[in-house]
Formats: sequence, C-alpha cells, structure tokens
Amino acid sequence: MSQIKLHVESIGQGPDVVMLHGWGVNSAVFTPLHSELNNYRFHYVDLPGFGHSQAVMGNIEHWLEAIMEQVPEKAIWTGWSLGGLVATLAAIKQPQRVSALCTIASSPCFMAREDWPGIPAEVLGQFASQLTQDLDKTVERFLAIQAMGSQTAKADIKQLRELVLARPSAQQPALAQGLDMLENVDLRSQLSQIDQPWLRVWGRLDGLVPRRVIKAMPQVSASEDMLLTKASHAPFISHQAEFLDGYKLWLDKISN
Repeated sequence: MSQIKLHVESIGQGPDVVMLHGWGVNSAVFTPLHSELNNYRFHYVDLPGFGHSQAVMGNIEHWLEAIMEQVPEKAIWTGWSLGGLVATLAAIKQPQRVSALCTIASSPCFMAREDWPGIPAEVLGQFASQLTQDLDKTVERFLAIQAMGSQTAKADIKQLRELVLARPSAQQPALAQGLDMLENVDLRSQLSQIDQPWLRVWGRLDGLVPRRVIKAMPQVSASEDMLLTKASHAPFISHQAEFLDGYKLWLDKISN
C-alpha cells in the first residue's frame, strides 16, 4: 500500500489533528477554518481518489490503511460526514493512534434501516446510477442536499462549490466506493469500543443525518454532543463561529 500517494496539507504548530472531508468534495472545504485553528498542527487529507490524492482499490479498511501510512503516529482525528465514518473506524481499529475523535454531521450507519434513521436507500441508489451518466451534476446535486434546511443554503452551496472546484474533480471509482461505504458500512455494534474523548457535532436541520440519530446513538464513556440548532449538514461552513467556539473549547480541554 505504501506506493499510494495521498495529498496531506499540514498547517500550524502544536498537537496533531487529522482532518477528513466528506463525499464528493476534498479537503479544500476546510480552508475557511485554517486561520482560526493555529494552536494545533492540522493535517488536511484528501481522501483516496479525491482532490490531489491517488485512488485506493478496495473498501473503507483499505482507505484507512492508506491514510494511516501518511499521518502522524498519534493524533486527534476529526471527520466530517463520510470522513467521520473513516475517523470512527480509525478510533475503533487503531485506538493507540487516535487520542480523541470528533465527528461532524456523521453517522455510524448512514443508510436508513428498519431500526435506524438515515438516508433512504432509493436516494443513494439514484446517486449511484447517476454517477455513470453525469459525474459533475451528481456531485452538484449532492452539494445542494448538504445545505438543505440551512438559512444560508445558497451561500453555503456556492462556497462549497468554489472550494471544491479549486482542486481536480473526484475520480469516478472513488465516488462509487464512497457511496458504497455510505450504503453498507455499519459501525453501530462497535461503538462501545470507543473510550477516547469523542465530540459529536450535529446540525438540527441536517437532511442526510436526521436529528433522530442523536437520540439513537449510544452514550459511550467520554462522548459529548454539540447540536447547532440552525445548521444543516455543513455546520463548519454555515455556522462557522458557533462551530469553532465549541470545537476549540473541546480541543483545548482534551489537550491540556
């Protein structure tokens, strides 16, 4: 796996923090946060096949292996949406390397099941079939869904699009892999293994991770929830100041 080259942009000084983005985008979505997070050394990763990173064949375990090879030996891991799923897996599988976990608008099981709220199977199915027809339009539609419910939806979509387009488009196989993960990965039964500090950030108006997920989540030993009442699926963009207040407070608390 060592021949795989992932793009990792490291900024700042201090304790190491690994940042993972969501589906269809790249780590440029975190650019607005750079100037506000300077007491830590952030490692912004383009997931395999997204942005400047090479694709990795296989499943979420293979993605994690490739990321682990190119980030610090021990770090706080933060993941948004699909990136949160990867970060959660990292905390479960390699706890010695994940000192704390933050998931933003992320679920351990994205697809709706009989006993679990989530994205309807037909919605993910539509995205999967559209990927082969019109890549750009599919990603554009997904960006629109991410901002659904937010009072600043138009501005949020515009900012997401501009940041994402600054880098190469995601590769079709990587987009298909990511959708497959959103559809099939289910980490619920393993969450009890997480005993690191865990901040879970939610947007109450999120159209992809319904707020019913918050109540359904197990309360593990060091978990805490932060709910942004007017935010949707990208709270760090639509409600940046509010998100940063809570996130920085948590980082400082666990690092001191």
